[in-house]
Amino acid sequence: MRFAPSIFGQLLEAMDRRQFQAIVDRHDGDAYDKSFRSWDHLVVLIYAQFCGSDSLRGLEAGWNANSQHHYHLGSGPLMRSTLSDANRRRPVAIFAEAFSLVAGLLDRQTRQEGKEMLRLIDSTPIPLGKLCEWAKSNGRIRGMKVHVVYDPKADHPRVLDITDANVNDAQIGRRITIEPAATYVFDKGYCHYGWWTAIAEAGSVFVTRPKTNMGLAQLCNRPVAEPQGDGFLVLEDSEVNLVSKGACKLPIRLRRLRIQRQEGDTIMLLSNDMERSAVEIGQLYKGRWQIELLFRWIKQHLKIGKFLGNNGNAIRLQLFAAMIAYALLRIVARARGVTIPILRFTELVAQYLFGRRKINAIDKPPPVNPSRPRDRSSLNQMAFIYE
Repeated sequence: MRFAPSIFGQLLEAMDRRQFQAIVDRHDGDAYDKSFRSWDHLVVLIYAQFCGSDSLRGLEAGWNANSQHHYHLGSGPLMRSTLSDANRRRPVAIFAEAFSLVAGLLDRQTRQEGKEMLRLIDSTPIPLGKLCEWAKSNGRIRGMKVHVVYDPKADHPRVLDITDANVNDAQIGRRITIEPAATYVFDKGYCHYGWWTAIAEAGSVFVTRPKTNMGLAQLCNRPVAEPQGDGFLVLEDSEVNLVSKGACKLPIRLRRLRIQRQEGDTIMLLSNDMERSAVEIGQLYKGRWQIELLFRWIKQHLKIGKFLGNNGNAIRLQLFAAMIAYALLRIVARARGVTIPILRFTELVAQYLFGRRKINAIDKPPPVNPSRPRDRSSLNQMAFIYE
């Protein structure tokens, strides 16, 4: 009989086991937990994301109840004490690099020659509250922060970092590898003159909002031929330069746009893009809502409201596993030609996680096997026979 992999098995096929093992060996990830390898750990946490387990006891029971599938997944039975120990001491860098691995697969699926490179940068808080007394506060929440560089055209995150809540956004922005000829869009939290200059020197441009205390002097006005945009109106377009003490740190030409939004409020935008029209720059900043939708989707449909451990290492591992699960869904949906919306696809994966059916037909009943003999005893029961 031909083997048919489960839905969960088909999702994991996108992960290259050899490349993942190379990551594990590089970080000596199996040094303390040889009976519960890094691959077992990753598979179990991804399973917890898809099935919605929010406790170690429930995860152990659900995983071990499907032991007939473990062999084909390259894994084995689970003990919650073993998982708890692994959550506490397995290097987070293993899962972080595993996410980079699957994000690279998404990038290869969607890469197009000559395609404009647009990157949205933002962060979202992960409140922990009184659950973790060790968690740091930024004055508003106590917890952690997920930083994302998002490609809106390919619809997937390219870079992911997890920090304490009190880490400044600009500090993470400076770690990002700048891509030449790319456009970076971010809010005023990423204000760092040295980083802005590095973006300009790489031949890239940025669109952001200036801080209220930023000293800017107007050099000249630029004509606005078509001020009306989609939901906003360009009131002013001018060239400016920095006049504060840090002016020497920003030796680039800047544009300042004053925009009135449809809701009635007025905002300022700052950019080093001298080629696009004022409306196009305004539209780029308005497009930041796409990364907010990503954060909303992640918080609503991935299991990051409750955690399987209350230490920082366990929480980071679970957050990276959640993003790896998200990336695997996107990879398989595109590779197998899944046509239903990603939300419906995610719900069906949770329902048929260990079902053996084609993943691109997950929303359809399995076909009837024509070689199986049919019970014909009930046929013609209502037929009348006349002699």
